[in-house]
Amino acid sequence: MKRLFYAVVKNFCLVFFKLYNRLSVRWIAPMPKEDPVIVVANHCSNLDPVLVGSVFPRRLRYLAKAELFSSWIMKVLIRTLGAIPVNKQDQQSAGMALKAFLELLENGENVLLFPEGARSLDGKLQSLQGGAALIALKSGAPVVPAYIKGSFESMPPGAKFIRATSITVLFGETIYPKEISEGESPKESRKKFLDKISEALSDLEKSV
Repeated sequence: MKRLFYAVVKNFCLVFFKLYNRLSVRWIAPMPKEDPVIVVANHCSNLDPVLVGSVFPRRLRYLAKAELFSSWIMKVLIRTLGAIPVNKQDQQSAGMALKAFLELLENGENVLLFPEGARSLDGKLQSLQGGAALIALKSGAPVVPAYIKGSFESMPPGAKFIRATSITVLFGETIYPKEISEGESPKESRKKFLDKISEALSDLEKSV
């Protein structure tokens, strides 16, 4: 029953965005066969997790601030699409987030991360925090970069309604933690892998 409800909600969101926002989805390379995977995406709107969750072929789990669950419609949508509510204090705890995501990956769940740490206030890609690289290296899960264009115009921070602007989600080539050279210190490995993620998202931003 849960799988059926998930499929209904996911397809409802997909059809809505395709009709209302002329949503288009592009893949630069095939999705990895491995499971689980980590999807890393830019973040400039509350629509972003719903957008990625509705177009990605597998169910994604992600942490969402508790305020998003105040609306019953939003609560049903994001919880069904994989959201896990966290309060503001826990949201700011790097240790809590690391533990939560590692447990999800260990249980075979695919996860969605927004490595900028917070929504962009101008719609442009911001500097990345190191948590995504650390989670990928500790779990060994491959990383699928994704760039969302148009969600900022459709529903920027502070907006209460969705505007009928075009939205595109572009998925890039998978990045594998095993590609990081052996013999480097953990700090060097994290920096190198974070640079790869940042470069991938920056390239997607330029090409979308």
